[in-house]
Amino acid sequence: MMGFRRQIDWRLFLCGVLIISGPPALAHDDFVSGFSDFVRRDGDTLREEGKTYRFVSFNIPNLHFVEDDLAWDQSMPFRVPTDFEIDDALASIAQLGGQAVRTYVLSVRKTDDPPGHSRHILGPGEFEERSFVALDRVMAAAHRHKIRIIFPFIDQWSWWGGTTELAGFRGKKQADFWTDPQLFDDYKAIVAHLVNRKNTVTGLLYREDPAILAWETGNELGAPDAWTAKAAAYIKSLDSNHLVLDGTQRPILSPESLADPNIDFLQTHHYERDVREMIDRIRKNRQLSKGKKPYHVGEFGFLGTEALRAVIDTAIDEGTTGAMLWSLRSHHDGGGFFWHHEPAGGDQFKAYHWPGFPDSGEVYDERRLLRILRQKAHAIRGLDEPPVPAPAVSASILNVDDGGQLNWRGSPGASGYDIERAESASGPWTLIAADVSDARVQYHPLFSDESIDPGKEYAYRVIARNASGAAEPSQPVGPVKMSQRTLVDEFWNDSRLFRIEGKPAFAQNEARKFREDCHRIAGKAGDSLVYLARDGISSVRLFTFGPGDQPNLKVSLSSDDGVTYQPVQLTCDLKDAHGKANYGFWNAYECRVQADLNHDTTQLKIEFTGVAQIGRVEVGHGRLAE
Repeated sequence: MMGFRRQIDWRLFLCGVLIISGPPALAHDDFVSGFSDFVRRDGDTLREEGKTYRFVSFNIPNLHFVEDDLAWDQSMPFRVPTDFEIDDALASIAQLGGQAVRTYVLSVRKTDDPPGHSRHILGPGEFEERSFVALDRVMAAAHRHKIRIIFPFIDQWSWWGGTTELAGFRGKKQADFWTDPQLFDDYKAIVAHLVNRKNTVTGLLYREDPAILAWETGNELGAPDAWTAKAAAYIKSLDSNHLVLDGTQRPILSPESLADPNIDFLQTHHYERDVREMIDRIRKNRQLSKGKKPYHVGEFGFLGTEALRAVIDTAIDEGTTGAMLWSLRSHHDGGGFFWHHEPAGGDQFKAYHWPGFPDSGEVYDERRLLRILRQKAHAIRGLDEPPVPAPAVSASILNVDDGGQLNWRGSPGASGYDIERAESASGPWTLIAADVSDARVQYHPLFSDESIDPGKEYAYRVIARNASGAAEPSQPVGPVKMSQRTLVDEFWNDSRLFRIEGKPAFAQNEARKFREDCHRIAGKAGDSLVYLARDGISSVRLFTFGPGDQPNLKVSLSSDDGVTYQPVQLTCDLKDAHGKANYGFWNAYECRVQADLNHDTTQLKIEFTGVAQIGRVEVGHGRLAE
């Protein structure tokens, strides 16, 4: 058996933990491990350095490959993550008290991928290096944060490319994947490529990296027991250091997997709508595994808080190795968070964001659930829950525009941000907004300073905080000369509207179809919205969605009387998003008014000419006369 041979310097490791805002690449000689050994199986228990190893944590699908970059300047939601995004995700898990996370699978090229698009697997025995380098960086970050990784090789499903696409490379059907020798050889090539890979950051071979908790044969595979037995035996033949986890999808454990000497670790996924059925199955699986092999709940979710608490308590009380909730998404490198609406969750649940937020996550009780999850993550290890640490990492302002709109890169564990303004970068600083959430807006600037005086210059900084304290202020940005104020409507309610005509309705459902925009207003022909800016409208920008090839909107402007409106030209750019066939995306349009606006124009009317939804309105006003 190959042991782990690198010297551990805990002082250097602890210094590395603090550098979590996008650390530079490490030279191999600078790498310091966060682990002294592998996790081992002892009967139906896992052990780490002789102690029982258990966890309550999360699945993080975006950890090594992003599927949710739906920013308006992106047509492809899939990409490799940045260092900041990787580190933010694992720092969040460390603050939660999780000891392990489960990633999603290796992505597979699909027939509709644009040229040059990143995927891990491009064809039989053909792999893309830059996608695997991102995974290398995940493993380096796992050492910094002392989080172990469960990694499934391939997917049953086609979201990222799975068995259908792998079989399709050979001109074969998905059903052939479990019996065709050539397709099994292709699977073996995938396993060998990753298991034998040398990490470009740490210098470790993956088979010698103790940050890996387990190799999973795949995600929710429809594999027969004979295929799983062959796959497990092959993985073990390459790597005797790591646990092998059966990735077959079944509600009740297989007797064959329980008996297979090459399978160390078992799991089931649970999304039953009746929590009693979910708990009964978990208990039955634990009884089947007791005295034989470790068992954990690999995925579960889409239930209310008290139901989820009962499921976690069952996993703890029954002696399972643990439970991993679906799912957590990190901060986005471009500001705010990644968002992922869960249609299978009854159109209610979204991916969770640490530490939970009162507005965006209240409908699924995000804050309270995450507090419970944190307490259980410590309880399963026999520990009292410590206080949540104050944010250790300063936020970073990404940009300030000349209309007072700010965007910033968040800090792990921050529940809100104080925004300060000054007339020079050296201060003195004035608090202009307190405890601003960075989970309130999806893929747009997070805050608009409507108290500016156009013509003046301002510098800004933000301070990340939570109930335990605050991080150091961000580096200031500016001063920036302001040309106008910006009224922003994100449609949380009707507070920004001057008048409503017809019966437009606020919409939060099916957010995936609308680039994850969680708050919109839906209208039809005859409905209209009116905005008022008494200091004169100077610009208009709309972010809108239509089911067809037109935005179905028109815009007109009026003076104070609000009776006579003059139509103005609305120029709209279609913002395409890859994956329309999978997700049913509506067409997204960014629309601007193309006109010389003046100080006499104080009312803006947006009229629906057909079915449409609007996600965001930006009205520039108060521009100084030139």
